[in-house]
Amino acid sequence: MEESSYVFDNKPVLQVSNACIFQEHRVVLEDVHFSVEKGEFVYLVGRTGSGKSSLLKTLYADLPLKLGEVEIAGYNIKNIKASEIPYLRRRLGIIFQDFQLFADRTVDENLFFVMKATGWKDRSKMKKRLSDVLMRVGLGSSGTKMPHQLSGGEQQRVVIARALINEPILLIADEPTGNLDPQVSSGILDLFREINRSGTTVLMATHNYQFIKEFPSRVLKCENSKLLDSQKEDFELLTYL
Repeated sequence: MEESSYVFDNKPVLQVSNACIFQEHRVVLEDVHFSVEKGEFVYLVGRTGSGKSSLLKTLYADLPLKLGEVEIAGYNIKNIKASEIPYLRRRLGIIFQDFQLFADRTVDENLFFVMKATGWKDRSKMKKRLSDVLMRVGLGSSGTKMPHQLSGGEQQRVVIARALINEPILLIADEPTGNLDPQVSSGILDLFREINRSGTTVLMATHNYQFIKEFPSRVLKCENSKLLDSQKEDFELLTYL
């Protein structure tokens, strides 16, 4: 996408009201209310099966919103058309723990694929943007490598570079360090924090209590079908491990 990144007024990047979040036909979170302002760094925690991933998938329209309202990056998820979903996701950076890289393509080819799929056409601008995002994640010389030639931490940095291609207003990360060892995980968190300091909003699901202990920030916690917010109430973080 060759247009500049989407610019908001003072509205929250994300606003959720009266929402119910489903896993298939079962409600996992009910009466969900929260908003995320531009530039915030927010952790999302909760036990396995508590609704974290379902909430995130609902936010980027991978799961339908059946009840309630969600406005994200300028889109109303309740009424979003299938044809609008790719445009929504250009405004979001979505990061998974299982990388989802094409194993038979180089790093550069993986990123070029995303750029073409999201509307980039000018080859020289594509090359410059690709170079910029790889440098930003510390992989400036890795463009010609295949994914299997990279460590797990390096592969996750490629995924983060891919998510940054279109200058997203919001990064949504679902357990991005879940498959990485502690030292590598710490480096990935540092990268997320640097990205956040540059102005990008970050919503990150994690099981890593050490992250929250070392770098405190706002926490949303999925528990007993409710979403608790550390801005509004005190709760015990350790119980989600």
